[in-house]
Amino acid sequence: MRAQMLSTILRASARPSIVARTARATPSLVRFASGHAQESYESFSERYVKFFENAEDLFEVQRGLNNCFAHDLVPSPSIIEAALRASRRVNDFSTAVRIFEGIKEKVENKQQYQAYLDELKGIREELGISTKEELYSS
Repeated sequence: MRAQMLSTILRASARPSIVARTARATPSLVRFASGHAQESYESFSERYVKFFENAEDLFEVQRGLNNCFAHDLVPSPSIIEAALRASRRVNDFSTAVRIFEGIKEKVENKQQYQAYLDELKGIREELGISTKEELYSS
C-alpha cells in the first residue's frame, strides 16, 4: 500500500502541473465589461414602469422592488406609482407601505421625502395607502 502511494506521488511530480496549465488558459476566458452602455434615467424609469405593469404576483413585485432599489439612485415617481399599483393589484398592503419606507431610506433629506409624499398623494388616496408614520403616529 505504501509503495503504491509513493509511486503515485512520484508520477504526479514528474508530470507538468495541472494547476500551471489551467493558470495559463484562464486569460482567454476573461470578458471585459467596458462594452456595456450606460442606461439613462429615462430608460431605467421606462423599464421598471413596464416591469411593474406586467408583474403578476407578489414575488415578481418584491423582486422588482429589490432590483430597483439596489441601484444608486432614487426611483422616479412614475416607477413608485407603478409599483404601488402592482402591490395593490396583487393585494399586498404591507409591500405598498414599505415602498415608502424604501423611498425614505434612499432620499438625502426630509424635504425630498416630503416632495415624494406630496407628488404621490393622489395615488396614495386612490389606493388607500398610508405611510408607516401615519399608521404608528398614536
